Amino acid sequence: MILTVTLNTALDVTYRVPALTPHASHRVTDVRERPGGKGLNVARVLAALGHEVTVTGFVGGATGRVVQEQLTGISGLVDALVPVVGATRRTVAVVDARTGDTTQLNEPGPIIAPAEWSAFQEAYEDLLVGVDAVALCGSLPPGVPVGAYAGLIRVARAAGTPVLLDTGGEPLRRAVAARPDIVKPNADELAELTGSHEPLRATQDARRRGAQSVVASLGAQGLVAATPEGRWRATLPARVHGNPTGAGDSVSAGLLSALAEHLPWPARLTRAAALSAATVHSPVAGEFDRTAYEDLLPRITVTGEATAA
Repeated sequence: MILTVTLNTALDVTYRVPALTPHASHRVTDVRERPGGKGLNVARVLAALGHEVTVTGFVGGATGRVVQEQLTGISGLVDALVPVVGATRRTVAVVDARTGDTTQLNEPGPIIAPAEWSAFQEAYEDLLVGVDAVALCGSLPPGVPVGAYAGLIRVARAAGTPVLLDTGGEPLRRAVAARPDIVKPNADELAELTGSHEPLRATQDARRRGAQSVVASLGAQGLVAATPEGRWRATLPARVHGNPTGAGDSVSAGLLSALAEHLPWPARLTRAAALSAATVHSPVAGEFDRTAYEDLLPRITVTGEATAA
């Protein structure tokens, strides 16, 4: 069982338009709604891969009810979201069919009261019992302490549960010092954390700051990883065109599933890179094109070296 934490859940709405033009009206050709927030995206990909997964975080209001309704019936997924008074946010992705570019609009999320944060922390400790790994993903809603992830990492480490962290900004900076097992930033988040725009150097610097392993998403350039077992780069056979929303979440899902299956690092990175690219082929976050995934798996190139024992 894998536990994913999404403190700032969302209802993801994806609009597709023939061409996105500023200051103009648009005719939407396709609308999709899905449960969203990074941890829920990770959970849906994990469930599609055949893993049992429990989701927790905050949910509230009419939008929150829609999110929970859409989670119902996903095989292998257990809903352990904690109710709050405020309404779950919405995110809107506008996909330009002409260029394939996506414009993202993210609401801030509900204000979390101190009592609601305390209730979540109690539920989180209970949910850690017996899980193989936990993923802490996404932004923090208003009212949640900026050091929240650092505290959740310490609780998981005390329980002996491996932790993957995927966030940015000050929450990431504080949480790295709590020594998560895997940190999965994108290139911008990694540069903000370390001050370096050179990925290999930046991943190593992030490890010195406390992360045990760092896997950075570099978009079309694939993945770069620095771990206690070695350093590697995973590259795609060709540039992938489509909707990149959720591609980083599929990286996290690939890493977690491979961790639960005790695969070595090169195999973890192969799976993560293939899932990320296959997600770009999908019209919405939290899903991937299985045919593309299976086609890409043998074509991912992983280079680097293991650390000598």
